[in-house]
This record gives sequence, C-alpha cells and structure tokens, in this order.
Amino acid sequence: MDTLLKLDQVRTDPWSGGKSPFAIEYGKLMMWFFLLSDAFTFSAFLIYYGAQRFSKMTWPDPDIVFQSIPGVTETGAPLVFVGIMTFILIMSSVTMVLAVEAGHRNSKKEVVWWMVATIIGGFMFLSCQAIEWTHLHHEGFWWGSTPGLEELKALGADGISGQQFANLFFTITGFHGFHVFTGVIINIIILIMAITGVFERRGHYLMVEKVGLYWHFVDLVWVFVFTFFYLV
Repeated sequence: MDTLLKLDQVRTDPWSGGKSPFAIEYGKLMMWFFLLSDAFTFSAFLIYYGAQRFSKMTWPDPDIVFQSIPGVTETGAPLVFVGIMTFILIMSSVTMVLAVEAGHRNSKKEVVWWMVATIIGGFMFLSCQAIEWTHLHHEGFWWGSTPGLEELKALGADGISGQQFANLFFTITGFHGFHVFTGVIINIIILIMAITGVFERRGHYLMVEKVGLYWHFVDLVWVFVFTFFYLV
C-alpha cells in the first residue's frame, strides 16, 4: 500500500516533470523522422530557388505571371486562382483535424465523412494545379521552354531567368503535387480501412492520426511554396 501511495504521489507531483516526451508510439515517431527528412529536401529546393531568384536583376513578376483565372479571365486577377487553391488545401487540413478528433472518440461515422471531405479537397487541389500547369504551358512556360523574349520583357525577365523560373517552378510544385497525390491515395486506403471496421477491431484510430501528420506537413510546405513563388 505504501508503495502504491508513493507511486501516486510521483504521478501527481507537479515537479515530477510530467509525461516523458519520448513516450510516443513507434509508428508515429517514424512518421516524424520521415517528415523531418522530407523537410530537408523541400528546404534545399526552396533555398536554391531563393538563391537564384535574388542573384538575378530580372525575374518574372508573379503578379503578371499568375494574373489569370483559367477559363474565366486572362488578366486583372493576380494570385486569385492560387489563393483559391491555397484555401482548398487549408480547408482539407481542417477536415483532417476533425477526422483525427473523431478517431479519438472512436466515432467511425464521423471519421469516414471527414476523411471523404479531405480526399475531395485533395482532388480539388490537384485538379486546380493541373489547370494552372496547362494554362502556363499554353502561355509558353514549361521545362526547357519559355515564352518569346518580348513576352518575357513584359514579365520583367530575360531568357535565362525566365528559363530558370520555369524549370524550378514545375519541379518544386510538381514535387509538392506528387506528395499531395500520395497523401490522397493513402487517405483513400485509410478510408477503406475505416469503412470496413479495421480500426474498430483494433480499438483505436491511431493510423488516422499518423496520416494526419503527413497531410498537415504537405499543407505547411505549400505555405512556403506559395510564399516563394507567388508572393516574392
């Protein structure tokens, strides 16, 4: 009895240090390691982009390059379309939070619906990115190609900086888009597992939380990609 009392005092002692930060489930810890390594990759890409961007006197003006809403207007709406893309991705992160929260309450029905909403948000973002890429390709931007010199001058750039911008834009946004696509596929797998009752039988929805970490990371990376390419 004395031993149990002492243990209880240790648990409730405000000076005991609380819960160990290392008391974390193995799979979640490995997900954090993966995200850390992926963050280094994205950081290297963006740092290189920043070095190229600020080493040039001329560079395509994002307010001009991204001033259209494909299918609606060609000019006069700078950053509106990418703002819509960003809003969609952020809202998908919100629905993922709600899915994780529902999992903590073991609410299968809510997990399923919020995962469906997250998947829809992911597909909407990818569709918008495909539309943007198609529009830029129509304007002359692609890997290894740019618009003519007169068009580049109107954008505030020259041939070299325009080519570097195009190569880096499609590489980095493509790499991020691949992560979003991968996340959508994983979310679909998790959704199927939730519908078939796999997590109910396990007694927890920890996998939803792990996938949620990945999805939030993808959203966070987009904030930096958005800042570097569309705002700077």
